[in-house]
Amino acid sequence: MNALTRFTSASLALAVLLSAGCGGGGGGSSTPPVVTPPPTGGITRTGVAFAEGPITGFGSVIVNGVRYDTSAATFTKDGAAATQDDFSVGQVVQVKGSIDDNNSNASANSVEFNDAVEGPVSSVDAVANTIVVLGQTVQISATTSIDNSCPGSLAGLLAIPAVEISGLPNASGVIEASRIDCRAAATWDGVMEVNGVVSAHNAGAKTFMLNALEVSYNTAVVDNFPTAGIISNGDPVEAKGTVLNGNTLTATRVEYQGARFADNAGDHMEIEGFITHFVSAADFDVNGIAVKTIASTTYVGGTAANLGLNLKVEVEGEFDSAGVLNATKVEIKTSTAIRVTGRIDSVSGNTLVVLGITVNTDAIKTRFEDKVSGGGRIDPLHVTDLNVDDYVAIRGQELPAGEITALIVERDDANDSRIELRGFVTAKSEPNLTVLGVTVVTDGLTQYRDSRGATETPMTAADFWLAVSVGSLVDARGTETGPDMLTATEVALEN
Repeated sequence: MNALTRFTSASLALAVLLSAGCGGGGGGSSTPPVVTPPPTGGITRTGVAFAEGPITGFGSVIVNGVRYDTSAATFTKDGAAATQDDFSVGQVVQVKGSIDDNNSNASANSVEFNDAVEGPVSSVDAVANTIVVLGQTVQISATTSIDNSCPGSLAGLLAIPAVEISGLPNASGVIEASRIDCRAAATWDGVMEVNGVVSAHNAGAKTFMLNALEVSYNTAVVDNFPTAGIISNGDPVEAKGTVLNGNTLTATRVEYQGARFADNAGDHMEIEGFITHFVSAADFDVNGIAVKTIASTTYVGGTAANLGLNLKVEVEGEFDSAGVLNATKVEIKTSTAIRVTGRIDSVSGNTLVVLGITVNTDAIKTRFEDKVSGGGRIDPLHVTDLNVDDYVAIRGQELPAGEITALIVERDDANDSRIELRGFVTAKSEPNLTVLGVTVVTDGLTQYRDSRGATETPMTAADFWLAVSVGSLVDARGTETGPDMLTATEVALEN
């Protein structure tokens, strides 16, 4: 694959990885939203319920596998009043409300969105699938949704006045983007925003660093800090400004972003993010929230022994009197290395078949987006809106064996017959491979790539067949030439 192919394979193509158009997932739909009523059954927890994570769907708002009724909720976006129609899938939000002990009835009092960073792209790395925005490295991955307002190539982002990134930072400060929106010159207000943790603070010069960005706050409003007007190293902050000189942002406002939640004893919390501080299972942080596991903690996808720095998790529990989240459940988030792009062969309930592969979806956990242009786009999209021959990009896990459990399903315009399949090799018989039950046929026209290292390099056919084996992760692109068959124009070995 070339650099553009590698970037676009994170979903479909950059233009296909793009999320639903402007206005995003809360807009009108030909399918009426399914609204969960306010809690009427079960036991409503005595404390307030909080949630933080990416939106996976609408019909109310779905966050961390819970559907929150938003009929009485207020919405805030980047500090301004908003409506649900202003929100999109993939945006990381904070929800405050209530939830019963079974997580079956939940209602939101408020839903708030703040971007991780908004500003111009200063550099791109097509091999690593990263961009740099206001000194912040942004990782684009299989879980990234990108709006249709963005260009069709990674390099094209350099010409955009600004991008808005929603995502979760890891322990190194790299933002794993869950959504990217692009701003046009005619509609962008010129305000740059960046969230991060203060380092290299110089009280005399009134400057500090947010990763590789210097922030000058000499004339800024400094707000909401524990000690009025006092900024310290380690503080989580949001800086805003309209003037950028080199790597220095002249801030008009710096706001403390700690204490986002009440942290009162008994308050319930569900949070998705990276472990950014780790001492032990009894002392670690997720998105700046202090967490510990307890004797009754249950685990999904691993055990306490798997916990460690930079692991992506979803944690559920209650705060104790010290403001520490006592985890009743920890789910270790597994990778979404598996993907297929092509036309739908059949639809039955929550199950799709694409390229002969069974794809399992879930109304709560699967993120659906419609990228069809023109009046045919449905927003929000549901599995019931999908039809045979629709062109879709699917990303998820191989679960169960030979099938895909989908994390993301995107429908798009079908402008060509190109298909893509990424998965683990289950059989090898040169010149063919078997991946997810699909026969991948190679011939004299197939190009081979090695994408396992820091840089992507071409391979000869001989080198590829020596390197590939059962269990290898491969990415094949080409055309569907028969039932369960892909004739590959490109095949790459992947990590």
